[in-house]
Amino acid sequence: MKLSGEATLLRVFVGETDKHAGRPLYEQIVLKARELNIAGATVLRGVMGYGAHTRLHTEKVLRLSEDLPVVVEIVDAADKLAPLLGFLDEVVAEGLVTMEKVHIVQYRSGQK
Repeated sequence: MKLSGEATLLRVFVGETDKHAGRPLYEQIVLKARELNIAGATVLRGVMGYGAHTRLHTEKVLRLSEDLPVVVEIVDAADKLAPLLGFLDEVVAEGLVTMEKVHIVQYRSGQK
């Protein structure tokens, strides 16, 4: 898949313990993006954050986690991301979804 120039970055902010259909929500989002043949997705785990409820989520030495924030970043053309937005509306009960224009400098698979 070739991708260059202007594209859209979709970010989905959720908690790492959020679930959909018995699986982690972030995992379901990445699987849906792959099913829709979207160029790529990455899950980032935060060490501290808060959202609409202003409840602080933080990683502590004595605790493994307190529902740490997770960000799913997905990049592709806006029209390719559009079908994913309906899915996100259904499955993200609590969180934040943002979109912004980006300029792709390089996107390579390493295969010739």
